[in-house]
Formats: sequence, structure tokens, C-alpha cells
Amino acid sequence: MASTPVPPATYSAGHHPSVLRSHAWRTAANSAAYLLPHLRPTMTILDIGCGPATITCDLATHVLSGHVTGIDTTEDIISTARATASSRGIHNATFETGDIMALKYADATFDVVHVHQVLQHVSDPVGALREMRRVTKPGGIVAARESDFEAMAWWPDVEGMKAWQQLYMRVARKSGGEPDAGRRLAAWARAAGFAKERVQSSAGTWCYGTEEEVRWWSGMWAERTVKSGFAKTAVEGGFVDERGLEDVARVWREWGSKKDAWFVMVHGEVICSV
Repeated sequence: MASTPVPPATYSAGHHPSVLRSHAWRTAANSAAYLLPHLRPTMTILDIGCGPATITCDLATHVLSGHVTGIDTTEDIISTARATASSRGIHNATFETGDIMALKYADATFDVVHVHQVLQHVSDPVGALREMRRVTKPGGIVAARESDFEAMAWWPDVEGMKAWQQLYMRVARKSGGEPDAGRRLAAWARAAGFAKERVQSSAGTWCYGTEEEVRWWSGMWAERTVKSGFAKTAVEGGFVDERGLEDVARVWREWGSKKDAWFVMVHGEVICSV
């Protein structure tokens, strides 16, 4: 009997400028440091969900005699990625649309297959990891880093911040994703066929504590709450009305105004040997 296809997850945040600003802030240093020691100059890398390609281009500088392929779901994002590479003078990276659940590449094509905050938006993360494994060469690695929203921490405990966290998680799950993907990564990898001894787990954080960092992080989330795809999904799903979203945005601005504001986002990380 044929298996029932898993419906695709919806990226609830969409690609509003507030979302893309947060994506463009990411670098290999702050978002893929766990992977960098494993890279060699001649490697070929597939970066799935490349977004504006800031991480992708950084990875390309670590494989100058190799090549990086970045894929994402829409031509608009791919155009932005190509522009990023062009502006940085990156010549060993190419970009095209693609689907993590049905990669267009032959078996054993890449030395490294990488995702950052992608599996948390996929309805079948285990299937996605199997597909990533398929296109990885024997001796290569599958690398993944995913957020864990329940593990977020902040100070001060402004009233309404916990409600925002729970709202985000409910919307993400309604969209078919798993916002606590970080803690599940190693288990997903083993379910995808990786032996336990071939899965190296770690954790990484983003921390916002300086005045500039707090202003940027709080402002981004305040805007994202009311203007990104998240707002549309939250309202249409019956989780909150537009006035409620404005209240959440005010909570973010209030938190960002506190002199002792501090925020940490926790990520789970895995290096899976093929």
C-alpha cells in the first residue's frame, strides 16, 4: 500500500522585510560554528534554506577550492542570495530553487549537506533528514541546527512575553512545524537511519544583551509580530485578533526599553556522519 504523503509545512513567518533582516544578520560564525571545524577547502556543500545567503557565502570562504550550492523555495529569495554573493565577490557558490523533501540531486553528490532553522518548519523532519543523507557522499556529513523555543530565556520578565512565546509555538505547530526542534534533532537523526554513535550533538545560542542588540532584536520582533506572515496565520487560525497582535508588539517594545534587557535563544545542533 502506498504511503500517505505528508502535507508540507507552511513557513508561518513568510519573507517580510522584518524576517529577512533577521536572516541577513546570520553568519557562519554565529549560526554554524559547530560545523566549521569539519570543513576542508575542496569540499562541496549543499545549503538548504539558504535565505539571503549570508551563511552560505561564509561557508564558501571555507571551501575556496570547492563549491557551495544554496537552495530555497522561491525565485525572489534566490535572487537575493545571488545578489549577496555578487556583492561579496563570492565565485564558488551557485543558487537555485529546491525542495528539501525532493532534492533534485543524485545520490552521494555532496560532502556536506547543511540546514539552519529549516527542519523546525517541515512537517516530516525525519524524511527531510533521510533525503539529506541520500545526497551526501559516504564519509560526508549532514549538519543541522534548529531552535528550541521553549528553552528561550529573557530578563526582565515583562508581562506578556510568555504569552508571546506560547502564541508563537501554537501558530508554528498549526502551520505543521515543531518550534522545539532543537531538543529533538538527535532523535530525528536516529529515526532517519543514523546510528547513535554517528550523531554528534551540541548546543549553541544567540544572546542579545547590549543596548544595540536589544534594540534590534525587540524592534524586529515587534514589527514581525504585526506585519509578517506570522500575523496573517495567527489571525486566520483564530489564535489572536489584530488588536491582540498590537498588544504583543507593545510588549516587545516595552521589554526592549528595559536597561537590563537580555535574551537568549537556544539551538540544538547535530553532525551526522554518513
